[in-house]
Amino acid sequence: MNLHLLAFIIAILPVALSPGASFTLAMNNTLVAGSRGLASIIIGTALGIYTHALLIGLGISALLLRSPIIFNLMSVAGAVYLLWLGLQLLRRGGHIARPVASHRSTRIGIKDAWLANVLNPKAVMLYLTVVSQFAGREHALAHYLLLASIHVAIMSLWLMIICFTLMTSARLINMRKLTIAINLGGGIVLIFFAISNLVQLAMTLKGFST
Repeated sequence: MNLHLLAFIIAILPVALSPGASFTLAMNNTLVAGSRGLASIIIGTALGIYTHALLIGLGISALLLRSPIIFNLMSVAGAVYLLWLGLQLLRRGGHIARPVASHRSTRIGIKDAWLANVLNPKAVMLYLTVVSQFAGREHALAHYLLLASIHVAIMSLWLMIICFTLMTSARLINMRKLTIAINLGGGIVLIFFAISNLVQLAMTLKGFST
């Protein structure tokens, strides 16, 4: 089992360390609310990871994959939600750029981070295709939860390192300009992810129809 865990860590590292929605949300929330903002994203993302582990351990994810309509609807919902989050970050950046505007109402919470992860079809495929390879022949729920815990630990440590580095560097430069840049840049990245997912889904559906 130790060999399987080591192999899983090697396999999951590129996924956990690659910039994605959680990475973007963590940086934005850190500049807005500090360590509390970061904690919200880490908790929400962790809950999303455990949700995927629970769904695949119970066999629900496989059932979703067998129903193209439900899976495609989930993909659309995930893309739309990412688009909405991206627009919220753009709005937040615009508000910060105004001297008297407040941006507290657009803080990203635990629920937002959880939904962004749960509605991500790539996360579903990750646990069905990659994580399942390391769950053992029994594919026991406990094994999936253990692997999810490793995933959460790597993700949490990485986000804390990045965001604490960001907070430290923010003290050395113009905090307001950095916050505007991170929010606007993060919004654009999330919108790009959303459009990319929608285009990929459209191409997949077009391939099925031809």
